[in-house]
Amino acid sequence: MTLEEKASQLRYDAPAIPRLGVPAYNWWNEGLHGVARAGVATSFPQAIGMAAAFDTGLMQMVGDVIAEEGRAKYNAYSARDDRDIYKGLTFWSPNVNIFRDPRWGRGHETYGEDPYLTGELGSAFVKGLQGDGEYLKAAACAKHFAVHSGPEAVRHQFDARVSKKDLYETYLPAFEKLVKEADVEAVMGAYNRTNGEPCCGSRTLIQDILREEWGFQGHYVSDCWAIRDFHEHHMVTDTAEESAAMALKNGCDVNCGNTYLHLLKACQDGLVTEEEIGKAAERLFTTRFLLGLFDETGYDGIGYDRLECAEHVETAARATAESLVLLKNNGILPLKKEDIRAIGVIGPNADSRSALIGNYHGTSSRYITVLEGIQDYVPEGTRVYYSEGCHLFRDRVEGLAWRQDRISEALSVAKNSDVVILCLGLDETLEGEEGDTGNSYASGDKADLLLPQVQRELAEAVMQAGKPVILLNMTGSAMDLRYFEEHADAVMQVWYPGARGGKTIAEVLFGEISPSGKLPVTFYNSIEELPEFEDYGMKGRTYRYFEGTPLYPFGYGLTYGDVKVDMVECGGIVIAAGAEKVRGEAGSQGRIHPEGITADDWKAPGKREILRMDTAGDLTIKVKISNKSDVATGEVIQVYVKNLDSEYAPPNGKLCGVSRVFLSGKESQWVTLTVDKDAFTVVDNEGKKRMDGSRFLISVGLGQPDARTRTLTGKENIIFALHGKGEPQGD
Repeated sequence: MTLEEKASQLRYDAPAIPRLGVPAYNWWNEGLHGVARAGVATSFPQAIGMAAAFDTGLMQMVGDVIAEEGRAKYNAYSARDDRDIYKGLTFWSPNVNIFRDPRWGRGHETYGEDPYLTGELGSAFVKGLQGDGEYLKAAACAKHFAVHSGPEAVRHQFDARVSKKDLYETYLPAFEKLVKEADVEAVMGAYNRTNGEPCCGSRTLIQDILREEWGFQGHYVSDCWAIRDFHEHHMVTDTAEESAAMALKNGCDVNCGNTYLHLLKACQDGLVTEEEIGKAAERLFTTRFLLGLFDETGYDGIGYDRLECAEHVETAARATAESLVLLKNNGILPLKKEDIRAIGVIGPNADSRSALIGNYHGTSSRYITVLEGIQDYVPEGTRVYYSEGCHLFRDRVEGLAWRQDRISEALSVAKNSDVVILCLGLDETLEGEEGDTGNSYASGDKADLLLPQVQRELAEAVMQAGKPVILLNMTGSAMDLRYFEEHADAVMQVWYPGARGGKTIAEVLFGEISPSGKLPVTFYNSIEELPEFEDYGMKGRTYRYFEGTPLYPFGYGLTYGDVKVDMVECGGIVIAAGAEKVRGEAGSQGRIHPEGITADDWKAPGKREILRMDTAGDLTIKVKISNKSDVATGEVIQVYVKNLDSEYAPPNGKLCGVSRVFLSGKESQWVTLTVDKDAFTVVDNEGKKRMDGSRFLISVGLGQPDARTRTLTGKENIIFALHGKGEPQGD
């Protein structure tokens, strides 16, 4: 290739090189929760909803479906020489940024607030998307690297200042896991600076950490028009040529934007070399070769009939079912069809397609809103009344009407109904990305955790009607739901459940499916409990560092069943729930320690003997879990570890193992989980991972071992202690 040809291939819309038989290729495609922006494809719940499933197997299936449908589209479009934007095989997903603050508008694109869970789900998604064949089925991209989670309004000039400890403990682990374990093909830089360096031209992030520390071999792409920000907003360069050179020399291979149009001038001025341009082009063509774009592959036969096929639609329905989080239930759920003569469906999100899909969405051939799902589900003769109730955020639905012109209709619906399904929340116009949202006053971020004023007024009016009320909160983030926790009969977080989500929601409301999702984020009481939004320090944020009592904790979610962890076996020692004694023989692997080891919220109620044992390497835990009810349900076993000795350990412990199970009525299962040895390390103030301390508490249960979870669920975890290095100390 000539210099001009090589430089042209670093654009996101790389042109054809006819003399070499190289077709045009557009690197920009989206697949966050289904193939997006290029016509019809299967629609999954928004990423934060899928995260609530805590299901790595599901995430790998979702990735595979997206790759399958992406290939089907690519095969059809390229056969017609249609190589437009959103029609390639390089998907700029997943978003593995940490949802550190509920005000961030783009948080619903992520897998939540926990680095471990984000890494596990992101890796599974990447493996599904890229496949395990001779060629990549599609190419995944981990974004936005790094330390990126708002504020949206100033993202083009914002400098995220972060300590080395928080950087390596919170903001980098998911990216590292996707690079080292999932072999993600691409990484996208963030708009902001991190500790003074723009992320799309950061030697520290791209060269020192990504390529040298982690051994990343794929390509690096800028966020869209982020390189232009170098000279227009970050003011770290003076000209477009300098910005292009800074990005390229520090390892950014493809430019989403147009600043790389200045690369030839930068080369002419001696700011970059032809060799550096060629190296970036080689990395990009390596990805195209790995995708088999110049060969015949086994994926060439994937036909158009795979788009929205029955199998894929069923996978999306499963994802919706596992994503729904039941936060409160006074016994009203599941609803009994035979007992309901009339049901009222009220709220601005009840019949909203926008509330189904979130952002970065595709197009579905069919949409089923909550209202439509209920209408289709109830038997003939059951009346379904509907009222929009209020606008999503404006003070009236009709422009010339009185303020709150739909309240009286909503109250009429409530009066004539046996039960009310109240559908409130947000959509992508109120929480989303700067520039893509109607929320102009906050540029996509939320100013607080409250629902819009008109929705709060509607809720209070409906609650006072005296009928049972079930709240369906349709948001991509944590909200202040204290009023509903006190006044509603049931509260369910349904996120943005996918284009046909209303059907599955109806099936859950009426008990055909038990809800089984868990919160991937903490639901706080209000923003007054949180540090400033612009503060990237972790103190006081997320379940690991929050010092207060949350409204709903990370990892929490109810079901219609009655599932309990009965027994844990570790190192040959068996610990039964509620037992006064630990059963097992003391030996080389474990010993009984009669004094016990306690730590504030981790000490479950009641006195019991606690296992104390030595471990080296990964820890294997076998868990007996039982459904005491007749109701079949999914559940999520969660393992947390708390370091009792190290000053560098998070104060509230951390998630280190999950396993989703399904239990029929009265069924019991033994489930084996492996806790990686890294769970017993800490990150010091220099960002170094190390073993520090010898006493650890392990909690096994269906949520965190905190007091609030125990209060909400009435269940306690099995907790035992162990030594993390060397021989057991003491008796």
